[in-house]
Amino acid sequence: MTSKILASVLLASGLLALTQGGAQARIVCDGNFQIVHGQPVGTPYCREMNLAHVARTYGWHVTDEAIRYSESTKAQVCRAIGYDNRVQDICAPYQPYGGDGRFHF
Repeated sequence: MTSKILASVLLASGLLALTQGGAQARIVCDGNFQIVHGQPVGTPYCREMNLAHVARTYGWHVTDEAIRYSESTKAQVCRAIGYDNRVQDICAPYQPYGGDGRFHF
C-alpha cells in the first residue's frame, strides 16, 4: 500500500515539474516572427498565428487553431485578405499568380 502511495506522489511531482517546464518554453511571436534568444526568426507557426490575428481585425470569427490545422480555412481567409501586407508571405500560395500584387493580362 505504501509503495503505491509513494509511486503516486513521485508521478504527481514529475508531472508538475513537466508542466512548469513547459510553461517556460512557450513560443513568443511578434507578428510573423518568433523571438528566439531575443532575435526575430520567421516561422510558419508565427505566420499562422499572425494570419488569424489579422483575420480577426477584419471581423472574421476564426481561431488560431482553425488556421493552424485547417488548410481550407487558411485558404479561405487568404483569398479574402491576402492582399494585406501583414499576411502576404503566408497567403502567396493562395493568391492568383503567387500573390505578387500585379495584374497579369
